Amino acid sequence: MTDTAEPIHTIEQMLPAAPTFDSVEQERQHRKERLASVFRVFAKFGFEEGLAGHVTARDPELLDHFWVNPFGVPFGHIKASDLLLVDHEGNIVEGKYPLNQAAFAIHSRVHKARPDVIAAAHTHSLYGKTWSSLGRLLDPLTQDSCAFFESHSLFNDFTGVVLNTDEGDRIGDALGDNKAVILQNHGLLTVGHSVDEAAWWFITMERTCQSQLLAEAAGTPIPIREDVARHTAEQVGGHVAGWYSYQPIYDKILAENSDFLD
Repeated sequence: MTDTAEPIHTIEQMLPAAPTFDSVEQERQHRKERLASVFRVFAKFGFEEGLAGHVTARDPELLDHFWVNPFGVPFGHIKASDLLLVDHEGNIVEGKYPLNQAAFAIHSRVHKARPDVIAAAHTHSLYGKTWSSLGRLLDPLTQDSCAFFESHSLFNDFTGVVLNTDEGDRIGDALGDNKAVILQNHGLLTVGHSVDEAAWWFITMERTCQSQLLAEAAGTPIPIREDVARHTAEQVGGHVAGWYSYQPIYDKILAENSDFLD
């Protein structure tokens, strides 16, 4: 008997596909639940810094609207029902809490600049903001860091808290077609074709910053060859790989406390 199965050439061919939905209502609820889970995960990982930090998800029907965490509510308390629906003019269309103006200034412009992006994540995580102060891109030092090889950029125009959409536009320009941008003297911002993907890129980019800081403190790291880094990026840096990498994290946070679904 002849085996007619197609050979597997990439890791993504081994992975399941992201879910599809029968209605826009189902997809909206899924995005909101996933978004609420991210705040629980980020709280658990210590990415929260007072009032700073925001993650957004584009609405599946109102494409110039996004869901975002309410201002002043701890990440670890946020439920799907707490999320705000905001349009690109800064109006709160749904929700009972105030809006973080920095979240609007940055995310409205990132979503506008990147119609392909479903979600964007930014917090003042410790290693991300520490690395950002160096004004450098990350090097391909490990397999995991290769996800960002030739797929992240630097925004080197810090002017204080981002309250002006003009700066949001410049951040969107600096992001370009990449999955992440390092905001110099500020922190990290990641995007994805799903909430899960954007969250995973943020988690692994934060750890990549930590890894390179540790490596440089210990000695002189040996980078991965460019051709190998590029090949590895194709294996671990795709949209499906990003989405799937978040699934075990979601399963763990769901098992610990599922009230974020409310």
